[in-house]
Amino acid sequence: MLVRFDMSEYSCPSSVMRLIGAPPSYHGYHDGGQLTEKIRRRPYSVILFDEAEKADYSVMNVFLQLLDDGVLTDGQGWNVDFKNTIIIMTSNLGANHLTAGNTLKVAHDLLMKQVRKYFKPELLNRLSEIVIFEPLSHHQLKEIVNIQMKEIIVRVDVILKDAALDVILSESYNPMYGARPIKRWVEKNIITIICKMLVNGEADEGSMITIDAAMDKKGLKFQVAKNVSAADLV
Repeated sequence: MLVRFDMSEYSCPSSVMRLIGAPPSYHGYHDGGQLTEKIRRRPYSVILFDEAEKADYSVMNVFLQLLDDGVLTDGQGWNVDFKNTIIIMTSNLGANHLTAGNTLKVAHDLLMKQVRKYFKPELLNRLSEIVIFEPLSHHQLKEIVNIQMKEIIVRVDVILKDAALDVILSESYNPMYGARPIKRWVEKNIITIICKMLVNGEADEGSMITIDAAMDKKGLKFQVAKNVSAADLV
């Protein structure tokens, strides 16, 4: 089971009580901590602390105990065992160095320098591994577009030409923001158009829509081959 925490929601000192539970006489004492209660109920979990650098430093101190002992004491005094969990922390610190035109070695060095400056050494020393994700290649971005199209479009068959993929990436991809803008662009410029085709009767369920690059290489053109049933042939 994946347990995800958006650490931007834990940016104030009182956030610790939300994670491990409020102590006696505090409001919410009987509710348990958002972290400790979930792991107490499901001890075999993958825990994701997303954008860990946005958490308050008091939360970082909780991480120190968690990563060192594998046990946290919640607000009610119960020891919660984390030894059967896998803990993943993500961060965007230094990501700008990967898209600034530096060589990978220089970018990695600058990134790690910023990470060491922000996070305490005792926290970094408790991590089993620090993995740096390099910018996505053009081929990987094409695969992402194909996956997103398969997940979104189910009522019609869509064929995406390579030229269309190049247009999608050139118009939507921004190295600073990663692959997320691609999905928004696809929804606005492809999914919306296909939905209008279905509503207007230009395409129907089971139709095959071929998407290719327009003549100017900045837009897309759609070619529809409607589904022909056996009844239509009689």
